[in-house]
Amino acid sequence: MNRIESAKRYTDKLYDGAASPLETTDPEFAAIKERLIYGEVYAEEKLPARLRELVILVAATTNQTFAEVKRHTAAALQSSVTPNEVKEAVYHCAPYIGLAKAEAAVEAVNEVLTAQGIQLPLVSGQTVTEESRLADGIAAQKSIFGDSIDAMRAAAPENQKNIQDYLSAYCFGDFYTRKGLNIQERELLTFAILCTQGGCKPQVKAHVGGNATVGNDKEVLLAALTVCLPYIGFPRTLNALGCINEVLPE
Repeated sequence: MNRIESAKRYTDKLYDGAASPLETTDPEFAAIKERLIYGEVYAEEKLPARLRELVILVAATTNQTFAEVKRHTAAALQSSVTPNEVKEAVYHCAPYIGLAKAEAAVEAVNEVLTAQGIQLPLVSGQTVTEESRLADGIAAQKSIFGDSIDAMRAAAPENQKNIQDYLSAYCFGDFYTRKGLNIQERELLTFAILCTQGGCKPQVKAHVGGNATVGNDKEVLLAALTVCLPYIGFPRTLNALGCINEVLPE
């Protein structure tokens, strides 16, 4: 099967044959896009379809490209991703891109869910309480990064300890502990979000190591980065690739 045939097979499956609006106004650009994404990258099939769509969804959320958020929400639902999993992936972006940007993506997702007759709000995914979120967040951090978290928190100057508490309680307590996605999936999504953002080399390296700890090996990271490539461009892709190779050399 050539890449033109492969692109048609995937777009028919994911979008019921609906054509991109660009096919009318910019057919050559549309062909380049569809053949690269669906004819080549998707055809590699190195990630399960549901995980592939979640990775692209967080990349689109990070980029604030809401047409792609909507398109890949629909593709995710066609790929056996549940509405709760879609929401959790978008929520998970908040500590990395900011709450307002995540909220804007949530609104785009809600348009798709509502159009498909899915009742909102969905079932709660929260597991922490106001009293437990800091301790539960620290426990989640340590499950990924080990006892270095204790040393990092202890070394923080007094006037910066609040930032460490926000990191533990908010990023890890409020999000990593939620139901719907497991910690291995969340850590891979974090990697994809950071690669998409760019300018985050120290954090990308840390989460390459974190992914290895929770069971996402180098091949999984390379597969996720490949899926992101059409949406983030080559500079950010190559920078992330350098981080992977530095932490997990061949």
